[in-house]
Amino acid sequence: MGTIRLILTIVFILVCIAITVLVLMQEGKSAGLGAISGVAESYWGKNKGRSMEGALVKITKILAVAFLLLAVVLNINKF
Repeated sequence: MGTIRLILTIVFILVCIAITVLVLMQEGKSAGLGAISGVAESYWGKNKGRSMEGALVKITKILAVAFLLLAVVLNINKF
């Protein structure tokens, strides 16, 4: 049981680092203020989900779920 806990702890730390890096790589919400002037109707605005920014958002969501699940699993024995 100790080996599994150690492996899960290492994976948890790697997920934490990956989430931090991905969040720092993403654009801020203020970068989307071009929608006021109609820039959001451009090709870039319509296909943002297929861009690198869209991929970063999807990966961040997946890692956030993994973070929550690992946090719960690692704390089960503490009750």
